[in-house]
Amino acid sequence: MAYAGHVLMENRNGLVARSCLTHATATAERDAALILVDQMAPGWRITLGADKGYDVASFIAALRARRVTPHVAVDGRVSKLGKRRGSGVDGGTMRHAGYAASQRVRKRIEEVFGWIKGSAGLRQTKHRGRNRVGWQFDLAITAYNLIRLPSLLAAAPA
Repeated sequence: MAYAGHVLMENRNGLVARSCLTHATATAERDAALILVDQMAPGWRITLGADKGYDVASFIAALRARRVTPHVAVDGRVSKLGKRRGSGVDGGTMRHAGYAASQRVRKRIEEVFGWIKGSAGLRQTKHRGRNRVGWQFDLAITAYNLIRLPSLLAAAPA
């Protein structure tokens, strides 16, 4: 049994806004991203920064249908025939300054997973079953947000 933990991070403060645990499959990350986006407040226009593993036309189309601007890194690999892989992200999205900012900030998500694996002890789970592992993952996410709060409150203007 293998599980994958997924988080949706708020970029301004680096806090985890949403999280979920799924069975590890080839499309688990993209499927979980859509689930987490659906849990966000409706009506708000949001952007989603992600790495090149999310640069799939069907995923980009699903984000646009949800009124989410995809700030996804372009997967520009070259095939064996010498053709560059097509991207679902259009040039209009990539030319904005917000796209470049999202690409810089999206790397902060690795801090969350690094803390969870190192400090929270989730490199290897001690539980079996999706409910128990999910409970442990949610507890670790909550602890991460609580660890971040003092530094955010200290930096906030009085």
